[in-house]
Amino acid sequence: MHPDTARYNSGLAPESQSICQFLAEQIDRQFPDAANKIWHAHPVWFLDGNPIVGYSQLKQCVRLLFWSGQSFESEGLQPEGKFQAAEARFTALDQVNQAKLERWLNEARHVQWDYKNLVRRRGKLERLK
Repeated sequence: MHPDTARYNSGLAPESQSICQFLAEQIDRQFPDAANKIWHAHPVWFLDGNPIVGYSQLKQCVRLLFWSGQSFESEGLQPEGKFQAAEARFTALDQVNQAKLERWLNEARHVQWDYKNLVRRRGKLERLK
């Protein structure tokens, strides 16, 4: 885990910290080749410069965000924003279904929209995979 991500997690309340620690470990395990950094104030994992998955502490929960999640076949994610992102929200570690998380992470590798070049394409999002 990137040291900045570990610092982010350690600064959270205990319940959120346990959720984020678990998510980071699972994401790192599924994406050993991904770059992990703090981006827009929360941990995000990138493949070839393209954001894939991240999480953040909201007021009442931890949000797990998949940038291409609206295109996943697996159920359980809610649309977020005007592009292809989708999210799941958790208030306790026992709400994280590991089987679903593994399916979402697997799909995140194989279903990707090109956010890296969104500005260059003037807001037009194109599918990579």
